[in-house]
Amino acid sequence: MATPIAMVIWYSLFDRVITARKSEFIGFDNYAQVLADPVFYTAVKNTAIFTGTSVVAHFVIGLAFALLLNTPLLSARVRAVFRVFYILPWLFTIAITAVLWRMLLNPNGVVNYLLGGLGVTDGRTEWLSSPGTALWAVTFINIWAGYPFFMVSLLAGLQGISADLYEAARVDGAGAVKRFFHVTVPQLRPIIISMALLDVIWTTQQFALIWMTTGGGPVKATEMLSTFTYKLAFADFDFAVASAAAVIVLVLSMVLAVLYVRHQKARD
Repeated sequence: MATPIAMVIWYSLFDRVITARKSEFIGFDNYAQVLADPVFYTAVKNTAIFTGTSVVAHFVIGLAFALLLNTPLLSARVRAVFRVFYILPWLFTIAITAVLWRMLLNPNGVVNYLLGGLGVTDGRTEWLSSPGTALWAVTFINIWAGYPFFMVSLLAGLQGISADLYEAARVDGAGAVKRFFHVTVPQLRPIIISMALLDVIWTTQQFALIWMTTGGGPVKATEMLSTFTYKLAFADFDFAVASAAAVIVLVLSMVLAVLYVRHQKARD
């Protein structure tokens, strides 16, 4: 791990690395170039929207399905069927997920057919090719692919909560809503915080899904920090500036990692 990280940091301080026989030390000029690029700030904004929406939706949907799978109102057989059904998105690789949703969101795909039949849209929406819908489309795909991780983790947490706590709250006159907010949520808080921090770290670094659905387009509408850095290196072949961008992303990721580790230590 140390060798490639050190090499990228070293490259970020030079000009024309890899592509030229000799490189010149230029200090932090590459960082200044990245920070002066308006596309960088577009990528930061898109990454923030993509990550924030995904994490919140993962939590809400994951908790809802976890509560459903943990309820005694459903029989064991029904819960088993739902458990298999809800976890299916997690079983697909990113490549399969990207290809699947590109087909579904195609102008002639199933989504347009259904929405057009219901009168919600005109049935010809370019979900992944329109600047107005592309970012929300890839965010929806990421939510669909990622909520099972939250669901499984929260379901394990729900099953670990002692029934005595609910019984004591019920004896004290607490209804279902109060039991949820005063028993369930406090007991799940360590898991929720841990999952949220991990999800933020993973989602900010999402690359394959974006690249295989929109490639960062159209017109930078889905440009993320990961695709921005990748294009600098393998489209513009400016490995020095790409290294500087990668170091900036590394620093941002390290901040999140430190928060996660501090939370884990406090929990322990």
